[in-house]
Amino acid sequence: MFSRRKRRSSRPRLLALIGSAALAVAGAVALPATAQAANVLSNAGFESGSTSPWTCSGGLGSVVSSPVHGGTKALSGAASSSDNAKCSQTVSVQPNTAYTLSGWVRGNYVYLGVDGGASTWTQSPTAYSLLTVQFTTGASQTSATVYTQGWYAQGTYYADDISLDGPGGGGGDTQAPTAPTALKSTGKTSTSVSLSWTGASDNVGVTGYDIYSGGSNKLLTVSGTSATVSGLSPSTAYAFTVKAHDAAGNASAASNSVSVTTDQGSGGGTGFKQAAPYFYTGWGDPPSPATVMNATGVKWFTMAFVLSSGGCNPAWDGQRALTGGQDQTAVNAIRSAGGDVVPSIGGWSGNKLGPNCSTPEALAGAYQKVIDAYGLKAIDVDIENSDEFENEAVQDRILGALKIVKANNPGLRTILTFGTSTTGPTYYGNRLIEQSKALNADIDVFTIMPFDFGGGSDMYGSTVNAAEGVKTKLKSVFGWDDTTAYAHIGISGMNGLSDQQETTTPAIWTQVKDWSNSHHIARLAFWSVNRDRPCAGGGVAENCSGISQDNWQFTKITAGFTG
Repeated sequence: MFSRRKRRSSRPRLLALIGSAALAVAGAVALPATAQAANVLSNAGFESGSTSPWTCSGGLGSVVSSPVHGGTKALSGAASSSDNAKCSQTVSVQPNTAYTLSGWVRGNYVYLGVDGGASTWTQSPTAYSLLTVQFTTGASQTSATVYTQGWYAQGTYYADDISLDGPGGGGGDTQAPTAPTALKSTGKTSTSVSLSWTGASDNVGVTGYDIYSGGSNKLLTVSGTSATVSGLSPSTAYAFTVKAHDAAGNASAASNSVSVTTDQGSGGGTGFKQAAPYFYTGWGDPPSPATVMNATGVKWFTMAFVLSSGGCNPAWDGQRALTGGQDQTAVNAIRSAGGDVVPSIGGWSGNKLGPNCSTPEALAGAYQKVIDAYGLKAIDVDIENSDEFENEAVQDRILGALKIVKANNPGLRTILTFGTSTTGPTYYGNRLIEQSKALNADIDVFTIMPFDFGGGSDMYGSTVNAAEGVKTKLKSVFGWDDTTAYAHIGISGMNGLSDQQETTTPAIWTQVKDWSNSHHIARLAFWSVNRDRPCAGGGVAENCSGISQDNWQFTKITAGFTG
């Protein structure tokens, strides 16, 4: 077993082992070179204040000011016992062409799809969730009808910022609009930024503007030359650009970029963001960190694992000195290439510090040795199994130790990593969160490991549901709003095959990364870089993923996490 939760059995067992439908489909779509991808829908964010040109069955669709995902308006569909409040829009498309339909929805049951083709749905009663579906038009198809709907007797649903990306129909117009200019910020809060710009021109006519963060993460679409981007994290820097598009789907070049840092929030948002896949020098044909960094753009690694070498004494893998060996060589190489590390302390098996250090003060002293050895900015305690995670005394000891080292090291970020069910924390996960509040541990990031669920097949849906469960728990315990709760969440997945034969493909991991970015969580990781190589049909292995992929593909996707 080589997973984040089951990989580290005792050393003899590890050596013996060595010797012997998703909610949505993600990933970039290759579109024709004659037209760049753009949103071909009109009134995609309902900012006009009316539903037109959307038509809603039973007259059950309306535009509301709350709750919204982006901008100031959203669609409300009042599904009844006899009508699902289907709202649709028909647009011109090109034959034999790939399109991506996406939208933000909220409600008990909400669907997004294309008439006669693909659709997807979700349950998201308390917060907006992103749905995405891809389809290819037929050989002679020139129009498509996209829709969102609720379900009978399930109450009102909401939809916002719906996008159909691809070339528009009409065939003759291949000229893109000019780029918008003079983009600037006109106001901000802890969770929103208002923008305005000078409009673009087009040979036929500009039909809308797409607002991006980080160059490639599209946030919303508007028809005018101003917008308010909401759902942002407090005390966080964002870089915005805007592109114009026309009815044929031609997209302009990006406007100038404007950088804005949101105000400090009152609920405790940390502003901490970290894309840090696990790297282990102890097994799995460890690659050169610099090679991986150059190939993927990743900057952070989570270095595994710090254990007890006997008593309350930290060592890499419980046997290699903190400094002077292969682990320090790897850390030095990462830092020389412009990156940094966060050590992972603990894990599923081995002799751990939590049970061996008798008091929070002693455990804090062990953590401090690791911090001092590398001048760390962050530490991760991977709290697992019955000796730590399911031991209430050790849980409290770890929380007390993290509180001490955080007080003694100003600016240090503390991370807890633990298992989860498909719907959120288990009993011990809930207790860990509750005790972190009771003991005033001031944990920065609660990272869940959404795999080894026990047969779960929808890895994207289960991951999102588990993260939403953590968010709900954080809100309940700390009194935070959605934005602040998301800003304290991390996700640490497993690439390829898990121990229980769950499969996370690059497409699914891209969905997880996109969801993480859109919800502005704090941390994204996976187990592990050592396994980030192809071996289709290879099973669960230490040095490959067990599936077909490119070398370092999951690491490259993770490097796109910006929070």
